[in-house]
Amino acid sequence: MKLKHLSLALAAVAAAGSLLGSAPAFAQAKEQFFPLLVYRTGPYAPNGTPWANGKQDYIKMINARDGGINGVKITYEECETGYATDKGVECYERLKGKTNTLVDPQSTGITFALTDKAPGDKIPLITLGYGLSASQDGGVFKWNFPLMGSYWTGADVLIQHIGKKEGGLDKLKGKKIALVYHDSPFGKEPIPLLQERAKMHGFDLQLIPVTAPGVEQKAAWLQVRQSRPDYVLLWGWGVMNSTALKEAQATGYPRDKMYGVWWAGAEPDVKDVGEGAKGYNALNLNTSGQQPKVIQDILKYVHDKGQGTGPKDEVGSVLYTRGLIIQMLGVEAVRRAQERFGKGKVMTAEQVRWGLENLSLDQKKLDSLGFSGVLRPISTSCQDHMGSTWVRVHTWDGAKWNFSSDWYQADEQIIKPMVKAAADKYAGDKKLTRRAPEDCQS
Repeated sequence: MKLKHLSLALAAVAAAGSLLGSAPAFAQAKEQFFPLLVYRTGPYAPNGTPWANGKQDYIKMINARDGGINGVKITYEECETGYATDKGVECYERLKGKTNTLVDPQSTGITFALTDKAPGDKIPLITLGYGLSASQDGGVFKWNFPLMGSYWTGADVLIQHIGKKEGGLDKLKGKKIALVYHDSPFGKEPIPLLQERAKMHGFDLQLIPVTAPGVEQKAAWLQVRQSRPDYVLLWGWGVMNSTALKEAQATGYPRDKMYGVWWAGAEPDVKDVGEGAKGYNALNLNTSGQQPKVIQDILKYVHDKGQGTGPKDEVGSVLYTRGLIIQMLGVEAVRRAQERFGKGKVMTAEQVRWGLENLSLDQKKLDSLGFSGVLRPISTSCQDHMGSTWVRVHTWDGAKWNFSSDWYQADEQIIKPMVKAAADKYAGDKKLTRRAPEDCQS
C-alpha cells in the first residue's frame, strides 16, 4: 500500500514538474535538462525578460512540434539572478548537479565568475554575443563558447562602419570617439580593441563610465557636451540605454552620431523615447519580425495553444528572437552530439561540449530549422569557439528598426592576435597549458 502511495506521489510530482518545466531529479536520466538563468526583476528586466521568454518558448516548441531532440524530451528550470553576479553563481551552484547540457549565464559578470568553475564541473558555457572576448580561443577556453560575436568583434565593426561613413578609416585621424559604457566587466570589454584601433587610425578615444544600473547619467553627458565628440559608442544594457538617449536629446547631442552595441539596440531601449531616439544606430546579430518560419511555428505550437511564456505581440522582437537563436544553438549542439554518441540518447554535458565545438549550420540547415534570413551560417571548431562574426547596423526611424548597412565581419588581422595574446596571458595567470592536438579529436 505504501509503495502504491509512493508511486502516485511520484507521478504527481512528475506531472507538476512537467507543467512547471522543471526536471525532477529522478527523471534526469531520460531528459535533456537546461538550467535557465534569467532576470525578470530589477532594472534590467525589460531587456532580460524577452530574451528569457524566447529561450523558453523554443524549448516548448521543440517538445510540441518534434517530440524533443530525436525523441529526447527537453526540460528546464528558471533561476532568477536579477543580473547580480553573486545570485548568478548561486543559481549555477544550485542547478549544476541537475544539468546534463550547458549553462547560458545571460550576463558577462556571471560569465567571468563561472569561467574558472566550468572546467572543473565539466559544464560548457554558451555566451552568445557577450562574455569574455578572449574565450573565442578554444585552445585555452575549452568550456566557453562566445558564439556569433564578442565585444571585440562588435567594437571592431563599429569602427569599420564609422570609417566607411567618413570615407575611409584614414579619415578617422583627429576625430573624437567617446565610449559611454556600463561600468562593469560588460562595459569594459570593448576598451582594448578600441584602444588598438585608436592607435592604428589616430582618433582620440574618450572613456566615459556610467555607474550601474545607469539611471543617473547627467555627469556623463555633461562630459559629452563639453568635449563634443564626433561619435558616441553606447555600451549599455537595460534602463541605461533609454536613459542615455533621453540625456542625449536633452544635451542636444545628435542621435544619428550614436552607435550602440547589439545589447543597446532593441525595442525596450527606444520605445519610451520614440521620436527622441530617431536616427540612433545599433549593431544587430539577427533580424526581428514574425515572418520567419520558426516564429510562425512558435505561434502555432506554443502561443496559439495558450502556452506562450510572455505576450504574443513580443514574439519576434529583437531580444526575443535572440533568445530563440541561443536556445536553438544549444539544442543543435545536443543534436550534433547525438550524431556521434548516439541518436535518441540523452547526452552528458561533456558530450554537448563536443557538439558545441563541432557545430556546422550551413544555410540549408538554417532553412530547415526555420531560421532562413534570421542569422548567417555558423560553424565552430576546436580552435574557434565563436564560429561567426556577421553583424549589421540598424537604425531607429522613430517607430521601428530598419537595417542600414550590409553585413560586416570583424577584421581577423586585428582580432586574432589580440585573442591569442589575451588567452595566453589568461593561461599563464591560471597556470594552464594549451590543449594538445589529440584533445581536439576527443
